[in-house]
Amino acid sequence: MATEAEFQASLMEFEQNRNQLNSLANQKQQLQIQATALQQALDELEKSKEKKVLKNVGPVLISAPTDDVKKDLGERIESINLRLKTVSSQEQNLTVKMNKLKHELETEIKSRRQ
Repeated sequence: MATEAEFQASLMEFEQNRNQLNSLANQKQQLQIQATALQQALDELEKSKEKKVLKNVGPVLISAPTDDVKKDLGERIESINLRLKTVSSQEQNLTVKMNKLKHELETEIKSRRQ
């Protein structure tokens, strides 16, 4: 049986993990939205027969070769997909950790009721 301080610490850890999991889920959603938007832009460029397109550089639009913009979009999509893999892995590891902690807390609560 855990002491009251250990039990409270475990509860706090569980709550912190839950908050972190929510944060990771939000990050993942934002990255997925970005990846989708970039992929749509790349798809439109693939359909285009233009040799030059306007590219957003901060608050300014500049003319840039279509192939350069396609390459840039592809690299950005790759980068986001790598970040998505990392966030998904962190999310999975945290879920496993939380399930273990949840089981330990439930066991402790049951033993205290007896």
